[in-house]
Amino acid sequence: MAMKQIEGNKLAQMFIEGAANLGNHVKVVDSLNVFPVPDGDTGTNMNLSITSGIKEVKQTIQADASKVAAAFAKGLLMGARGNSGVILSQLFRGFSKALEGKQTINSVEFADALQNGVETAYKAVMKL
Repeated sequence: MAMKQIEGNKLAQMFIEGAANLGNHVKVVDSLNVFPVPDGDTGTNMNLSITSGIKEVKQTIQADASKVAAAFAKGLLMGARGNSGVILSQLFRGFSKALEGKQTINSVEFADALQNGVETAYKAVMKL
């Protein structure tokens, strides 16, 4: 059966699995580092940041998607490491803002939230 709506519990699972995937590929992401200087720690900083976000999500797992997204964004911001961690936190800050008040989301709302996250992250980079 195809899923039509994403509830908070499923969104939390998506964040957790995505973080695990990043954790499995830290060295690859480290090797891609080019901004602002090629110092080779982008994957490490993103992984440390996302781990902080996941810790907050695991304390907030529930059916409300907006609350899960807000917890993830808060955890990312509080644990942001380096420029890449700050940028990642801003991506999910924008994502979270787009989901405010939504208990469940559909695929269009998910995509729109990601786009809002991209726009928020770009604005943040302009200020770095």
